[in-house]
Amino acid sequence: MKTQGFTLIELLIVIAIIGILAAVLVPNLLGARARAYDAQARACAKALATAEEIYQIDSGTYAGGTANLDAGVLRPCTSAGATITAGSANSSTYSYQVTVKGRTVNVTQNGIQ
Repeated sequence: MKTQGFTLIELLIVIAIIGILAAVLVPNLLGARARAYDAQARACAKALATAEEIYQIDSGTYAGGTANLDAGVLRPCTSAGATITAGSANSSTYSYQVTVKGRTVNVTQNGIQ
């Protein structure tokens, strides 16, 4: 007598393999999402720093807020969900915080942290 199909043991082994693969891959995928948010926050921070430096070259002082900066530079960041919080600014320093989905990057005239 010829039977077709899979035995219960074969099905259980396949389900176990799928479970093991899922247990290995899911944490890596969640880590990739966090790294992507970090990269987006850093890219926005770099754009913000560039806009501040351009403003400083043009006016001799730092802007001290996003209202005086080139909106075209910051629009991709804010439309993508980034929140930019202005800190202090004067003729020689500035500081901002860029937050994307809970991932925060600090921007100063000394660089991005």
